[in-house]
Amino acid sequence: MALRPWPPLRRTPTIAAIVLGGACLLTPAAGAARTVVPPPADAQFEYQLGGAYPPAPATRIVVRDRTERPARGRYNVCYVNAFQTQPQQNRWWRAHHPTLLLRRRGRAVQDPDWPGEVLLDTRTTTRRRAIARIVGRWLRGCAEDGFRAVDLDNLDSWTRSGGLLRRSANAALARSLVARAHRLGLAVAQKNTVELLPQARRLRFDFAIAEDCQRYAECDAFTAVYGRRVYEIEYAMSAFRAACAARGAAIAITYRDRDLRPAGRPGHRSAHC
Repeated sequence: MALRPWPPLRRTPTIAAIVLGGACLLTPAAGAARTVVPPPADAQFEYQLGGAYPPAPATRIVVRDRTERPARGRYNVCYVNAFQTQPQQNRWWRAHHPTLLLRRRGRAVQDPDWPGEVLLDTRTTTRRRAIARIVGRWLRGCAEDGFRAVDLDNLDSWTRSGGLLRRSANAALARSLVARAHRLGLAVAQKNTVELLPQARRLRFDFAIAEDCQRYAECDAFTAVYGRRVYEIEYAMSAFRAACAARGAAIAITYRDRDLRPAGRPGHRSAHC
């Protein structure tokens, strides 16, 4: 979603444990058993990809970019752009892994809605393995920093590839990334991509983050698979109100400005039900 700076590939462990609901959940950095703990169901969450800020007292789940630190005392979800690049990353990808960038007639294929985000080439087993190794290092950084789960974004990149990528290839990469995350003790969100809900059990996602599902009439499909562990984000107030009326008593729903500005910045919008 939002544009964020390019971080180093390696990260330094900073937290040994976080406290959630009165229990101490040790992270892999502290040598604890790497048990996958899904987020609390129907718990207020904040989607802080445009920049970290102190969460509201009622917030139990915080989603932040992998370059940020987890919020103390909350269940933290680490955002990773796993199927596309960030614009600031493109020079690094071209220098070190040019064959992993999807190209059409020699030109990199970009996401039409997010200029500068280049689709990763998931078409072959060799390329998927290479992408998984790179993203796997980022996942390890999330675990070492104390995040409890990951949000693997742009799972649906094949829909923007002009027919170059296939659903099955993206699913294969997702399955590999989920396995890596689980070995690190990280729960994994299915991000959008209603087309892959029939495979959710086989792909082993633990919960879902659904953007604009009210707008696209997809929310019931997600709750049919994930129950109360669907975390809905709406970017239009009219859709947010309708979503709250329809499902606010069952799942956590958040309203955000589309640029995901931090609290205190002009244009920041946030509400919960």
